[in-house]
Amino acid sequence: MPSQLLAQPSQFLGFALGGLEYGLDYAAVRELKAYRELERFSSDGEIIGGVAYSSGVIMPVMDLRAAFADSAAGVAPSPDTDVIVVRVAAGVVGVVVERVTGVVRMRPEQVVPLPGAHADADYLIGLGLARGRRMILIDIDRLMSLAPTESRQVA
Repeated sequence: MPSQLLAQPSQFLGFALGGLEYGLDYAAVRELKAYRELERFSSDGEIIGGVAYSSGVIMPVMDLRAAFADSAAGVAPSPDTDVIVVRVAAGVVGVVVERVTGVVRMRPEQVVPLPGAHADADYLIGLGLARGRRMILIDIDRLMSLAPTESRQVA
């Protein structure tokens, strides 16, 4: 986990996975799409959910429902399932989540270390606490740069 959890106030896009709320840097978000509206032309794998086309860009689709919540593995998308299209160092990626919950502004003092986080989980920024909400903050760029080794739950 980074030694400095949050250097300055930042906005995070909240989303739900497996009954928990997560957040990623809103500045990385390119667009939001309903899963059913995404034009997919390849669909294989559990976490790497294939390839899709959106707004003139061909991109891989990563199913965080399968990666973060074992119970969601292999579950068909519901009408509420969303895709967050993000720009990371490697390019544009579609990230499948159960649903988007909104944008939250966090100040540095609202982010604390995540209890029980593994040392090798450097994609976890911390736990954001704002207006009664508890949000696990992730560094989407670091998460998308993880090399797949074996099937495992990442958080």
